[in-house]
Amino acid sequence: MTQKDDEPHVFPLGRKPGELLFCAAFLMFAAALLAMMGWQTSWLPRANLAAQPRLWPAISLSGMALFGFILWLRTRSIARTPGRWQEAAVWLRALEYISWYVVYVVCIPFVGYLPSTILFCVLLTLRLGYRSRMALLSAFGFALFVVLTFKTAFNVKMPGGALYDLAPSGLRYILIRYF
Repeated sequence: MTQKDDEPHVFPLGRKPGELLFCAAFLMFAAALLAMMGWQTSWLPRANLAAQPRLWPAISLSGMALFGFILWLRTRSIARTPGRWQEAAVWLRALEYISWYVVYVVCIPFVGYLPSTILFCVLLTLRLGYRSRMALLSAFGFALFVVLTFKTAFNVKMPGGALYDLAPSGLRYILIRYF
């Protein structure tokens, strides 16, 4: 059975832009994690092999390094396609959303869970380009749903927020306990 040229191949023969860069970064990350294993985990004397704290991280990181090395061996001899650094720029642009989340998490102890979540959802909706009133109300409603679900229904412990200290004592208790 022959494959037509217009159908995608399951295992493409060429190298995609950024594949070797990804492979090198993946291998360096796996090697760094393996190098840190000695002081991040321990080997317990007289413990069963399956009960060793170092066993499963060692297996997973060794597999990560092994498959990264196999990928590197497979891709290094294939002709390079242009666009490696453009692909890396796409990867770096994704870090913006990680920074949005980090700012959100940092704001929670200062502003509180409810205002931070509402602000995060509405600002991220605006950042994604949604400007309609319905989209902003949906973001607000989603934020409210998340806070009520996790803080009120599931009783997840969150920091109270320094802003809540400015509220009167009765309202302050409700804000800290439920929002």
